[in-house]
Amino acid sequence: MRLLKTIVPAFALALAAGTPVPAFGEETPSAVTATSPDGSLVLTVTTDSSKRPTWSLTRKGKLLIGASKLGFTLTDGLNMVRGFRIVGSETASADTTWEQPWGERRFVKDKHNDVLVRFEQNADYAGRRMNVRFRLFDNGVGFRYELPEQPGLKTMKIADEWTEFDVAQGGTAFWVAGLEWNREEQIYQRTPIEAVATAQTPITMRLDDGTHLAVHEAALVDYSAMNFKRAEGRLFRSTLSPSSQGPRVVRDLPFNTPWRTIRIADSAAGLVENDLELNLNEPNKLGDVSWFKPMKYVGIWWGMIRGDWSWAEGANHGATTARTKQYIDFAAKHGFGGVLVEGWDKGWNGDWFGHGQDFSFTEAVHDFDLKAVTAYAAKKNVQLIGHNETGGHIANYEAQLEDAMKLYQSFGMNAVKTGYVADAGGIIAPAGKPGETRMEFHDGQRQVQHHLKVVETAAKYKVAINAHEPVKDTGLRRTYPNWIAREGARGMEYNAWGEFANGPDHEPTLVYTRMLSGPMDYTPGILSLEGAGHVPLASTLAKQLGLYLAIYSPIQMAADFVESLAAHPKELAFIKMVPADWAESHLIAGEVGDYAIFARKDRNSDDWYVGGVNDATARDLVLTLGFLDPGKTYTASVWKDGEGATYRTEARHRIAYETRDVKKGDTFPLWLAPGGGAAIRLHPGK
Repeated sequence: MRLLKTIVPAFALALAAGTPVPAFGEETPSAVTATSPDGSLVLTVTTDSSKRPTWSLTRKGKLLIGASKLGFTLTDGLNMVRGFRIVGSETASADTTWEQPWGERRFVKDKHNDVLVRFEQNADYAGRRMNVRFRLFDNGVGFRYELPEQPGLKTMKIADEWTEFDVAQGGTAFWVAGLEWNREEQIYQRTPIEAVATAQTPITMRLDDGTHLAVHEAALVDYSAMNFKRAEGRLFRSTLSPSSQGPRVVRDLPFNTPWRTIRIADSAAGLVENDLELNLNEPNKLGDVSWFKPMKYVGIWWGMIRGDWSWAEGANHGATTARTKQYIDFAAKHGFGGVLVEGWDKGWNGDWFGHGQDFSFTEAVHDFDLKAVTAYAAKKNVQLIGHNETGGHIANYEAQLEDAMKLYQSFGMNAVKTGYVADAGGIIAPAGKPGETRMEFHDGQRQVQHHLKVVETAAKYKVAINAHEPVKDTGLRRTYPNWIAREGARGMEYNAWGEFANGPDHEPTLVYTRMLSGPMDYTPGILSLEGAGHVPLASTLAKQLGLYLAIYSPIQMAADFVESLAAHPKELAFIKMVPADWAESHLIAGEVGDYAIFARKDRNSDDWYVGGVNDATARDLVLTLGFLDPGKTYTASVWKDGEGATYRTEARHRIAYETRDVKKGDTFPLWLAPGGGAAIRLHPGK
């Protein structure tokens, strides 16, 4: 990542840099205020009558977050909640632009004001110190705790984090439950804010006055994931995912927590076109990662998901050498960069769910020749995408991790899909003594540590990681750009297991919720529109194409059987040409949970692509093509819902094609079917 411009040096101290800490009895500030660069957000940090640290936020003169408390409860001492006073503050500002090696957009602007507020408890609490850093952008705010080195407090054993968010007005929330056995793989709920229980983040809210909020976290490192728990009314409090060891987090001082973030916008587009979490992560630590190229891939996967093939060895085994070569041939013919193969390794036989100790990540089963397959792929300019299903047994995976990544590099495999299929408390981690293990929650501190260990080890061998059943994305792809994608939501596979299992509004909701955290390997491209037993998807054929524009990932799958892909040559033509890496991305039409239409510019050409997805309500849209370059005429190749198309009947297969010339500022009428979508390529003429 390359720093392009610095107007004010980042973190340059301004007003009160290095403010000395006064002794008790000396006059100290009763409150600290700060604003976003354009002045629209005003932060106030103070203490209440019980000397509890609080923060509040106004936007354009209107209260957005009421007085909300800060602090920690501990398992082994007095809590860090009361008895505080402000003893000083420091301010800074930054205005920079940095470059992503891959992403929704090439350049990211980071303009913010920063204030660090220093708190100290009184003598009854041993004078412990706690700093809170706030970073205000025009479109959001992030804050984190910074615990300095100090006498009498070497290690913090955190029972829970006491971070509140008092949402000042009512509205609608879009959320999935936190702390559940099936992780994030749920259908999103749409409820009044007051009806939220404990939510996973990101959680998105549309307030009564039209303001849009999305609460999440950034830079989740060596800490437990934050869940968003309603205390009463619209007052929410953080609650950390649990640990088998009692304290939810154990950290030696000094350390910083993850950032707690709120994206803020007037519209749905303002939430989506927002790089808050990325900007709150550290710059690239890996250096040159040009060895990873964004790509599209096919794979031996949908057949197992549907039950046609098996992961286990036997007559129906999916991952055979012969079938893999067939998929490599298809990939080479149609320009796909990779072939994913699941079930290639030992450990799948029998009931593998919850028996991850049996997996080998270096030994192939008898009917899969890893060396021969990777050599065959290399001749075809295709790579094998590795698959490491752990069954949640991270102790077994970590013991083999170095050898596995070294092996994959030797075979020219620079991407691996990992998996953690297990119950919420089913992560089996090393206990510290040889051979001993313990059970951990799927996004507790130990599992957060594990995922970073995988990514860092993979980077040593130039391997990129696409994690399924992951800890949620918090923008760490900026720091570790080999962390290319995650699942972390209810994906396409659910459509194989029941009629309309995901529902037509699932993907238009993902755009404004899960996708705010980062890329998702949703596995689109089921052109047959059929799951197991011919159950239909809640999708038209055009929507399957629109997913490539609505659900971003730098590693996009064409997930159907290759025979089904080949049977739809016009649709396959779009999938082959649509990029997986972008120079710009804009949401040009959409509302939370209803529909989403993007305009994205190819990073490697002057082509633009427009399209997206719809819910169950038919819509007539008029798109304005104001994003195009002036003075150019573009040929628009259109894949859209055919007349009468609907996800509800066999008419879901109806698709229409159109070609027309357009230029900047033209309007483009577009009809979206129930459960429909669209995809358009805009290619400039000479």
